[in-house]
Amino acid sequence: MLYPLLFETSLFPIVWGGTRLRQMKGMAPSCEPVGESWEVSAVPGKESVVLNGDLAGSNLRELCQRYGADLLGSAVHRKFAGEFPMLIKFIDAESDLSIQVHPDDSVAMQRHGSMGKTEMWYVVDAKPGTYLYAGFSKSITSDEYRRRVEDGTICEVLAKHPIRMGDAFFIPAGRVHAICGGALIAEVQQSSDITYRIYDYGRMGMDGKPRELHTELAADVLDYTVHKEYSISYPMELNKANLVCECEFFTVRMQRLTTAVTRNLRHKDSFIVYVCMRGECMVGESVHLKQGYSCLVPASCAELQITPCGEKGMAELLEVFVDNEKY
Repeated sequence: MLYPLLFETSLFPIVWGGTRLRQMKGMAPSCEPVGESWEVSAVPGKESVVLNGDLAGSNLRELCQRYGADLLGSAVHRKFAGEFPMLIKFIDAESDLSIQVHPDDSVAMQRHGSMGKTEMWYVVDAKPGTYLYAGFSKSITSDEYRRRVEDGTICEVLAKHPIRMGDAFFIPAGRVHAICGGALIAEVQQSSDITYRIYDYGRMGMDGKPRELHTELAADVLDYTVHKEYSISYPMELNKANLVCECEFFTVRMQRLTTAVTRNLRHKDSFIVYVCMRGECMVGESVHLKQGYSCLVPASCAELQITPCGEKGMAELLEVFVDNEKY
């Protein structure tokens, strides 16, 4: 029988990483620079492993194959051919990530046999003066793009956004972007690990060698359109599910809870993921969800109560699912 699932911690050391993810999760400190914590993943070779209950030790890909629509939802199961369609992670940028872009489904399938990568960022924390790049600030051609990558001036034509806790950005496939030093981000994305690295500041990787660039692969993927606004505005009411972002691949809502709420998303015919960024809560009757951790609620369990607990008596959660009624 399915139930809300917790997963083993999966940390990834990366050259630009920091120390806040271990701290956020209440883990012992380490000098190793941890860049990412993959919260819920079915990416081959990097699958999340169940931590709690009778299914402990099973990975998410195995569970999708075993339980199918009961886990994913019938509509999700059909739409994504039985695959878990999302990857959810935390990112701690001690220094700047590379300037990069991701391909859409069509290009990713043609080149890599994979889903594309549309994603959304929620700023969990940001040091004073922190910013990120998303989109272009001025119109350029593909020839100018190549020249600016070559001479190291590509950042001069990127839209630069100062950020603070609670800011959100939608990053569709094709949009140039980079998370910069000082940002702690919760990221919701399609289940894909494909990144075209455009520019990396001449930095060395963990092995002491320059990291691979994908300048030409990115050239015909980039959307050079200049937009007036790149950040997301959204409401914030206490003890409500506030819509932050929605697209065909995922819907993200923000909840700041100071009292118990009942969530019934059975009509969405989708699994739900709760990502806890602050405080702690009970998800249903059995799962104690703490800051820095995530819980996957199978579609068959998509009616439950969430109760904030702990010393602060509050919880700040992202609620993520596929909205099969709209898309």
